[in-house]
Amino acid sequence: MDMKLQELENSISKLTPGELAKFREWFWGFDAKNWDTQFEADVSAGRLDRLADAAIREHRAGESTEL
Repeated sequence: MDMKLQELENSISKLTPGELAKFREWFWGFDAKNWDTQFEADVSAGRLDRLADAAIREHRAGESTEL
């Protein structure tokens, strides 16, 4: 296992419940921001166009359901 990852795991395992809760909240925001950044990059690069086009075709063909 990567040494950095092992060090992180060791440090996280030593957190108190309160510290772990704060870390969890921070990490959730950190991860969400990274996911949003990657998603925006994928959209801008057109990597999702094929999927969007297929979804629109299926919807127009009556193959979707209303939420």
